[in-house]
Amino acid sequence: MAILPLGRDVTSHNLLGYMAGVNLWQRRPVEEKKRMQTQERVGSEVQSAIAASQSYLISQQQTDGYWWAELESNVTMTAEVVLLHQIWGTSATRPLAKAEPYLRSQQREHGGWELFYGDGGDLSTSVEAYMALRLLGVHAEDAALTKAREFILAHGGLSKTRIFTKMHLALIGCYDWRGVPSIPPWIMLLPNSFPIYEMSSWARGSTVPLLIVFDQKPIFPTQPALKLDELYSEGVKNARYEMPRNGDWTDIFVLLDDSFKLAETLNFIPFREQGLRAAERWVLERQEATGDWGGIIPAMLNSLLALRCLNYSPDDPVVRRGLAAVDRFAIETADGYRMQPCISPVWDTAWAVRSLVESGLAPDDPVVTKGAQWLIDQQILAYGDWAVKNPLATPGGWAFEFDNRFYPDLDDSAVVVMALNQAQVSDRAAQQGAIARALDWMMSMQCQPGGWGAFDIDNDHDWLNLLPYADLKAMIDPNTADVTARSWKCWGNCWRAIPNRSERRKSSAIRDG
Repeated sequence: MAILPLGRDVTSHNLLGYMAGVNLWQRRPVEEKKRMQTQERVGSEVQSAIAASQSYLISQQQTDGYWWAELESNVTMTAEVVLLHQIWGTSATRPLAKAEPYLRSQQREHGGWELFYGDGGDLSTSVEAYMALRLLGVHAEDAALTKAREFILAHGGLSKTRIFTKMHLALIGCYDWRGVPSIPPWIMLLPNSFPIYEMSSWARGSTVPLLIVFDQKPIFPTQPALKLDELYSEGVKNARYEMPRNGDWTDIFVLLDDSFKLAETLNFIPFREQGLRAAERWVLERQEATGDWGGIIPAMLNSLLALRCLNYSPDDPVVRRGLAAVDRFAIETADGYRMQPCISPVWDTAWAVRSLVESGLAPDDPVVTKGAQWLIDQQILAYGDWAVKNPLATPGGWAFEFDNRFYPDLDDSAVVVMALNQAQVSDRAAQQGAIARALDWMMSMQCQPGGWGAFDIDNDHDWLNLLPYADLKAMIDPNTADVTARSWKCWGNCWRAIPNRSERRKSSAIRDG
C-alpha cells in the first residue's frame, strides 16, 4: 500500500484533490490516445474534404482552361431584359415565357421581391418584377400580383420608387418623364475630366447612353398595351412628378434640374445635337467586338435603349451584337430564364487556381498551368477609360469578364497576379512579363489620398452622389480599404518574383497608402 507524503495541515479537501491528481495522471495516457485518435480522424476528414473539393473544381474547369460560375442577382436584371425585348420587338425570339416562373419563384411571403437576401422586400425591385409579369401577360388580378400590389401600395407606390425604376416605367408610358431628372447632352462636350470621367466606370457606362434616352423621352407602346395606374398609392390623378427636396443646400441640384426642364420646354438646349452625336460616338466606340458594353447588364441595356431612341434597326450589326451579348448573360433552364448582372470567368479562374495550389495541387499540374495560361492570355494590353486621368501609365490589368477591355480593375488584377505567381507555366518569361506589366499598371493607379480604387484614380467627387439622378449613391469609385489591402498583399507576395524590379516606387506607394 502506498504511503502518501502528507503533512500535518492536510485536510480531507486537499487529500481528495491529491487523489484526483493521481487519478488524472494515471488516466492521461488513455486521454492522450483518444485525443490523438480524434486529431487523426479530423485530419482525415479534412483531407477528404480537400480532395473532394479539388476533384469538384477540376471537374468544373472548361476546355479552354477557365472556370465560370453563375453570378447571382435580384430580379431587376431579368425584369429589365423583358422590357428591353418588348421595346425592340424581339420578345418572340427569346424564351422569355420562362422568366415568368422564375419571377414567381422569387416572390416572398410578404408579397414583394428583395433587393438583397433577407431585406424584407424592396419597393423598386417589387415594382419592376410586377411590371415584367404584366408584360409577360399575367393579369393584374392574378393572386401573386394582387399580393404584390398590396406590398407596393403599402410601401409608397410608384411615386416612391428609384429613378431608374421610374425611367423604365416612363419608357412604356406607365410614368411621366417629368418625374425623371433631366441631363443635358451638352455635358459630353465639356473637358474630359468633368463630369463624365469623374463618375465611376459603372455609372459612366450607364449614364452616357442615358443622355440620349433622357433627351428623347420616348414612349414605346407595348403589346398588349399596359398601364400600371393601380400602383399609385395616392391615385394616378394625384401623382406629382417632381424631384424630392431635402430642405437643405442640396436642393440647388433640384433647382438646376428645374432649369434644365424649362430649357427643354422652350426648346432652348445649347449644342444639343452636338452633344447627342458625341454620346452616340462614345457608345459605339466602347462596344466590344462581341457586343458587350462595360461587361455589365445596366451599361448594355442602356446602350441598346440609346440606339433604339436613335432609330437604329434591329438588323443593324451593332444592335445584333448587343442583343447577342445580352443573351450570353442569360441562364436558361428547363423551366426558368434569368439574367446575371455580370459574368466572372477571370475572377473565378484566379481563385480556383489559387485554391488548388494552396490546397496541395502541384504548381505545374496541367490543371493549374492550363488555368494560369488562360489568365495570361486575358491580360488587357489596350488603353481604357482609366488612361484619361492616368495617361503616362502602360496597360497591364485584368477585368472581371471575358470581354471588357476598357475597364480592367485593381481587384481582379491583384488576385490574378497572385494566382500566376503560384503557378509554374512552361513559358516563364511570358509569365513574369505578365506579372511585371500588371504590377507596374497597378502601382500607377494609386490615388492622391494614398489608397487604390477599383477602376480609376481620384474618382472621389462625392457631390455627384447628391444629384437627383444619383439616388443609388453609387456615382464614384474612391480608394477603399479592401482594394488597397488586396493590392498590398499582391505586391508583398509577388514583387520579388520578378527579377531586377525597383523597390523605390513600391516602398513609396506602401508608405503613402
